Amino acid sequence: MAHYLSIFLLLAAVLVLMGGFPVAFTLGGVGILFALFGAQLGQFDLALLSGTPSRIYGIMINETLVAVPLFVLMGVILQRSRIAEDLLVTLGQMLQRFPGGLGVSVIFVGALLAASTGIVGATVVTMGLLSVPAMLRAGYDPRLVSGIVCSSGTLGQIIPPSIVLIFIADILQSANSTAQLSLGNYSATPVSVGALFMGALLPGLLLVAFYMITVIGIALFRPSACPAVPQNKKIESSMLLRAGYYLLPPILLIIAVLGSILLGFATPTEAASVGAIGAFVLAFSKQRLSVSDIFEAVKNTMFVSAMVFTILIGATVFSLVFRGLGGEELLETLLLSLPGGLVGAVVFIMALMFIMGFFLDTFEVVFLVIPIAGPTLLKLGLDPIWFGVAIGINLQTSFLTPPFGFALFYLRGAAGTLLTIRNIYAGVVPFVAIQLLVLLLVSVAPGIATWLPERVFNTAPLIANPAEEKYGPSDDGDTYSTY
Repeated sequence: MAHYLSIFLLLAAVLVLMGGFPVAFTLGGVGILFALFGAQLGQFDLALLSGTPSRIYGIMINETLVAVPLFVLMGVILQRSRIAEDLLVTLGQMLQRFPGGLGVSVIFVGALLAASTGIVGATVVTMGLLSVPAMLRAGYDPRLVSGIVCSSGTLGQIIPPSIVLIFIADILQSANSTAQLSLGNYSATPVSVGALFMGALLPGLLLVAFYMITVIGIALFRPSACPAVPQNKKIESSMLLRAGYYLLPPILLIIAVLGSILLGFATPTEAASVGAIGAFVLAFSKQRLSVSDIFEAVKNTMFVSAMVFTILIGATVFSLVFRGLGGEELLETLLLSLPGGLVGAVVFIMALMFIMGFFLDTFEVVFLVIPIAGPTLLKLGLDPIWFGVAIGINLQTSFLTPPFGFALFYLRGAAGTLLTIRNIYAGVVPFVAIQLLVLLLVSVAPGIATWLPERVFNTAPLIANPAEEKYGPSDDGDTYSTY
């Protein structure tokens, strides 16, 4: 009976979300209602909810999660001080004399903006407002403009220091501890934010490289889609000085923040505080920040942080009730019964998250799915670093995929009448293919995501064939791999 209630719990949450009710209150409210209903039927122990206040308190004092509002503040300050605009204009003027050069500069600035903000919607809107008119004036094909802006704007999902990756790492750490304890492993390797950042670095750079190669290839074989813009030598020489002035400071700031985390010199929270202060220093040094800008930046930071943490609290209550109703055991049975063993289970969860990404924000998908499915997949031997990176790429792809991808509608709103929805849908198709290619490469060669963390953080496989130890060989005679 309790298992059926857990299924109805999921269905009820989905239906209420489809009705447009706020996600955080949906997850928490539906969870509490089903807990009370289950208790009346004798299928749920309300004593489980007594631990909710301590869980919420644990979220609020989690030192790792303190980095989130600091990274948000860093990104908002860099945006409001128009440093990103300076970067795009200067780099675009330098490279636009080459076919496809303006498009490459937009991707480069998009990657930098992603590394400084990590907020997809804000990045897509910013890039749309700044770069769409410039590329259209230069004679670029509207479809290519759409693809470049949408793809570069969603890089904040996967390029460190991504806010999404911080939450994924924190939730995976909890899921990994649960999985390893159930297997009798009391000394599991922790899943740190730095290790996940390091794991996401190569796939993120690979995406940027493939985006740029695609634009350069189009410039070679279809130059009319991204023509060069002639420049005189006088303007060209002055661009080098401007590039150094506008380009070097933010790059050095990002390198300092990210490098200190990856090399172990600072925790994510310490590095985020340095990043926020550095963003203020950059903005004030260029005299680009007024009192009203600071007020708006702090207000936006508070809004984003409150939204994310409220969703996390609601998801915590929801997952607690789901487990109390036996949903985790039901999900484990389902995943073990799928053909293909671990691979089949991973494909199922990835497909589910991809579809959910059409209708829900990244944080909502992460907070809802990973706490429920993560422990089961990790018990089967899935590498948590690989899993976190794959989730980031998967949700980024979902954000780009027509007809529901959020990034498409962000760009449509920012571009106004300059781009049609048909332009946007057609333009993102090649970049969605690139996303799927990189996800396939990371799946076939998981070392792309795990090699750097293993070398730097010594994140060796958790235990040899853990699924085989508990469940025995799979039906086809093979053991469950560590993926």
